[in-house]
Amino acid sequence: MILNLERHWYNRSLTWLTILLLPLSYLFRFIVRLRQFLYRHQFIKTTHFPVPVIVVGNLTVGGTGKTPLVLWLAHFLKTQGWRPGIVSRGMGGAKQFVPLWVDAHADPQNVGDEAILLARHSACPVVICIDRVAAVKELLGNTDCNIVLSDDGLQHYRLGRRIEIAVLDGERKLGNGYLLPAGPLREIPQRLQQMDFVVQQGEKRDKDYFQMQLQGNEVVSLVNSQDKLPLTHFKNVKVHAIAGIGNPQRFFSTLRQHGLEIIEHIFPDHYLYQADDFNFSEQLPIIMTEKDKVKCEELSDDRFWYLPVTTVIDKEFAVKLLQKLI
Repeated sequence: MILNLERHWYNRSLTWLTILLLPLSYLFRFIVRLRQFLYRHQFIKTTHFPVPVIVVGNLTVGGTGKTPLVLWLAHFLKTQGWRPGIVSRGMGGAKQFVPLWVDAHADPQNVGDEAILLARHSACPVVICIDRVAAVKELLGNTDCNIVLSDDGLQHYRLGRRIEIAVLDGERKLGNGYLLPAGPLREIPQRLQQMDFVVQQGEKRDKDYFQMQLQGNEVVSLVNSQDKLPLTHFKNVKVHAIAGIGNPQRFFSTLRQHGLEIIEHIFPDHYLYQADDFNFSEQLPIIMTEKDKVKCEELSDDRFWYLPVTTVIDKEFAVKLLQKLI
């Protein structure tokens, strides 16, 4: 259903479905503004912590690159002498109503794909919970962390924060500009003006935003992590391209830019794969994102490859972030 809605959300002109959903969108907008009012005037309390909390989120539904940015922040802050910990909701896994610690070998059905990526690549303690405040309390009560990164949570107003960072898709941006369900927005566009930083993912950026790019040109075998090939190895080769992420077309475009002939297979974001999902009539190489790879390790054979990416961000962002923290 989300995939069908997205065609309307990112259409430049109003569609029949957008018009039909506008009353619900205005109702959602009212609820959003009411929640903001209640927190702003302390009718509902926000919980603050003795250490800085950095929230990385977005205004839209779907992936924009929050998790790669959180990983970049974790590594960068470590180089500056900080001891970061990470909290997340654990999207894609079972709902965790009490804090749950996540390690590199956790079950994605329980904790979700993104939480495992955070645990594997950050070398930081990771706690997930629907209640991000409870997750931070668990983290600070059992580690020596002196700064907390929240993967998503801009709309979790009960969580006090020192810094807010919004990640924006450089291609799709804010879509048609309407709130759910008529558009992809969780908050009004003006919310961007309240952010400490706006990071725009993609090759082009607006002048007021910092640029972030996810770069990858080498695939790794799911069967043997030591087996790696440049993407150019598959140039002019037909492959099955698997994507269960927020914006699959970005991944497909990367493969096409390297000359691959792809057969697209789009799955819902955070989809938990089954063996039958890969019973293709053509026994071709299968290339997927690392987020998908987390959920396919037990299903893989020699056909399976994944594309890891490196986060590259404006140097000025790092300088201004440190200034803000100090």
